[in-house]
Amino acid sequence: MATHLILQKIFKTGIVSEPPPQADPALRTREQDLHAEILRVFGQAVTIRHIDAGSCNGCELEIHAINGPHYNIEGMGVKFAASPRHVDVLLVTGPVSRNLEVALKRTYDATPEPKWVIAMGDCGCTGGIFGESYASCGRIANVIPVDVVVAGCPPAPLEILRGILTAAQEAKQAAVKARNRDAE
Repeated sequence: MATHLILQKIFKTGIVSEPPPQADPALRTREQDLHAEILRVFGQAVTIRHIDAGSCNGCELEIHAINGPHYNIEGMGVKFAASPRHVDVLLVTGPVSRNLEVALKRTYDATPEPKWVIAMGDCGCTGGIFGESYASCGRIANVIPVDVVVAGCPPAPLEILRGILTAAQEAKQAAVKARNRDAE
């Protein structure tokens, strides 16, 4: 009886949702500027290895978003790889669980120099609500050196792109310093 009344109410009400948000041209301009800056700084492809060190998967959803057609990160020469032996950047999410501490260190050691580490999300940057405990090492910097921090819970895709750009700018500066050192 109650099910019948609920179904009647559903059919009578119909589909209710809010209208889609209006497009923000300023956001599109910032995205285009960021894309152009990444292409200018990289000059070549950069490869990233994502490591989930114990996150809730909120950050991973945003990483999937930057891999989608809207942000088109591969079109900017940024791609993800499965092996740490073929990457330039480690993108680490979540507080480092005790079970993944050794695996994270081994992945870091397996990554060729020069390498950059991006700590992503509040948990990766500060340990978040988990902090340090019997099950958690806390922030990523407690286990491996971190070069770039992208805060947020989870950070927006544009912030992730900015973090990748920051790592790329540091890579470019390091390459220029190395060339200058070799020239002397």
